[in-house]
Amino acid sequence: MNLGSALLWGFVATIVLTTLMAAAQALKLSRMSIPFLLGTMFTANRSRARLIGFMGHVMNGWVFALVYALAFESWGRATWWLGAGIGVVHVAFVLVAAMPLMPGMHPRMASEEHGPEPTRQLQPPGVLALNYGYRTPAAALVAHLAYGAVLGGFYQLAG
Repeated sequence: MNLGSALLWGFVATIVLTTLMAAAQALKLSRMSIPFLLGTMFTANRSRARLIGFMGHVMNGWVFALVYALAFESWGRATWWLGAGIGVVHVAFVLVAAMPLMPGMHPRMASEEHGPEPTRQLQPPGVLALNYGYRTPAAALVAHLAYGAVLGGFYQLAG
């Protein structure tokens, strides 16, 4: 595996993904902020949560970039469309499996079964993150397609 290429393009791809999701939020297409959700897992300070969450999101982006790189290496090629294809699988996992699990992992998030309370005030995302807006899955899909396309398009195979 070309670690340098995976880390460089993983960082760039994560910035692209985060920018697209922030744009979707700014355009009122979604209310989901991945950095905010991640950051509030570690602090109740909402201003600081965005910075902490952004750093955590970059770390997650690097981890996923390594997984994508392993796939590219096993296939012996990396293309934008292969990366985008992995992005579809990635976003499907995030929306269908990870988002519904968030209330169980997040100390400040209410659950679908129990409403808000003094320490659990964040709305749960629900399946497909639909609680953050009906366009959220589409925004997440576009962002993850771009993440994968950047990685696949620019990653250099080892050797």
